[in-house]
Amino acid sequence: QVQLMESGGGLVQAGGSLRLSCAASESRFRLSYMGWYRQAPGKQRELVALIFSGGSSNYADSVKGRFTISEDNAKDTIYLQMNSLKPEDTGVYYCNYFVGGSLDYWGQGTQVTVSS
Repeated sequence: QVQLMESGGGLVQAGGSLRLSCAASESRFRLSYMGWYRQAPGKQRELVALIFSGGSSNYADSVKGRFTISEDNAKDTIYLQMNSLKPEDTGVYYCNYFVGGSLDYWGQGTQVTVSS
């Protein structure tokens, strides 16, 4: 069972920045990808960004050019740098660790609130 520890959420004004972190409890050698998803009130959970085991990344169109996903393999940690935040970025951000099939792990979520 992989444990994921998220941190870095909070309240920020529009145009501001936040950096989220997600530390995994075990090595990422079996990993397919890690990533961030978010869920706004009354909406479905949606993809924000993924980083694959080979280092490539993928972003939702709504965050391209503003958010950057990165990794520190030595710390089994991924980060999400969020710049130029907008009120519509508000939601609970979840870290995901995906190996394959049912080996799909989620963090507890961290709240991001962007005020206008």
